[in-house]
Amino acid sequence: MSRITTHVLDTSRGIPATGIPVILFMESDHHWIELGRDVTKEDGRAGALADPDVVLPRGNYKLVFETRPYFEQKGTVAFYPVVEIIFHINSGEYYHIPLLLSPFGYSTYRGS
Repeated sequence: MSRITTHVLDTSRGIPATGIPVILFMESDHHWIELGRDVTKEDGRAGALADPDVVLPRGNYKLVFETRPYFEQKGTVAFYPVVEIIFHINSGEYYHIPLLLSPFGYSTYRGS
């Protein structure tokens, strides 16, 4: 089984970022195909991005975080209205890709 999850932490406030739409895509023939979408919950997590019973094939995937509405709701001017994270899956493992977010920067890593 392949499972892809994420969570978003607002590092400028030190809290989980709630209500951010997250979309999962898979690359196929140089095009991106949407696999699923979710919205971050109160703990900043989004886990319903792909069917956990399906083994995702090896390849490139992309998470798109629509951050503009989150920052607008907070009354914060931000530089990144959208964050895209492209990563590669080699096997049917569990993949957790967190996003550490602030109005003028972000970072990510492969979590556990």
